[in-house]
Amino acid sequence: MKKLLFLFSILLLLSCETKKQKAFVPDSSGNINHLTVVMKKNQWNGALGETVRNEIATVYEGLPLDEARFSIRHLVPAAFTGFGRHGRNIIWFRKDTINNFQLVQNQFARPQILAISQGEDDEVMAEYIKENAALLIGTFQENERKEKIRRIRKSLTKNKDLQEKFGLELSYPSAYSTVKDSLNFIWIEKPIQKGSMNLIAYTLPAAAFEKPSLKRVIAIRDSIGKEHIPGRLPNTHMITEAAYLPYFYRTKLAGQEAYLTKGMWEVKKDFMAGPFVNYMLQDSISKDWIVVEGFAFAPSVSKRDYMFELNSILSTLKFKRGE
Repeated sequence: MKKLLFLFSILLLLSCETKKQKAFVPDSSGNINHLTVVMKKNQWNGALGETVRNEIATVYEGLPLDEARFSIRHLVPAAFTGFGRHGRNIIWFRKDTINNFQLVQNQFARPQILAISQGEDDEVMAEYIKENAALLIGTFQENERKEKIRRIRKSLTKNKDLQEKFGLELSYPSAYSTVKDSLNFIWIEKPIQKGSMNLIAYTLPAAAFEKPSLKRVIAIRDSIGKEHIPGRLPNTHMITEAAYLPYFYRTKLAGQEAYLTKGMWEVKKDFMAGPFVNYMLQDSISKDWIVVEGFAFAPSVSKRDYMFELNSILSTLKFKRGE
């Protein structure tokens, strides 16, 4: 299985178009985190469609209510022509005597990931999806992250607060603005229709996170919330919600090891809550810990795309020292 996944990854990376081909490939279209699935109606309503929904449209991590990581649009093969082929992420099921699974880049539009599951019957095609679900999810998500960042960079902020205070750079839109800038803390906010999207950054001495653990992350978050993030009512502040056990694991950010925490926040003694994503990474020079976090307040609406934007912004983190 590992060899198979590796082979498909290599095929994807090597499927680069020529300059001549690029000139004739239109721009892809569609909302962020949308996926087109091409199969017959009876397949969509049957076991094959159920396999796609169960394996690919899995739950997006770290939200208060379950939301699928992709919104799926079903197309019958007869409709898979013209603009129907311009989606960024497509899974195409084709019945054929030759069993095959492949990933193709920029086949009908750019950027685009096209997965083709081909087989003699639905069982064969479903098995290809089960075997390659992790590869498909990872590839589609990376495609969407790059597209989100491309859109963000159309209207980048000119704010240099993060760079001047912490030697950090984040690519975020001009719709965000700094609402708090204290000695060792920055809070950047974007108003939305029913709330706000937020980015915060601060540093910690090396000893503050000497033994990385979820318990320690929660203690740090709660102390920062008490000092810097008040609620709407007097004597209220942000804390980590105890009813939801956060995700906590190692990852990479800005090219180095980091600790990622995803969970829920709430305001103590007030009816405010929402999801957050928190990264802690150690500065290789000063040995201080750099903390960057995104959190959303969007009551009574879907939060997936808000958190996807914050995650995408945080993925652009770079160290910008002495500039």
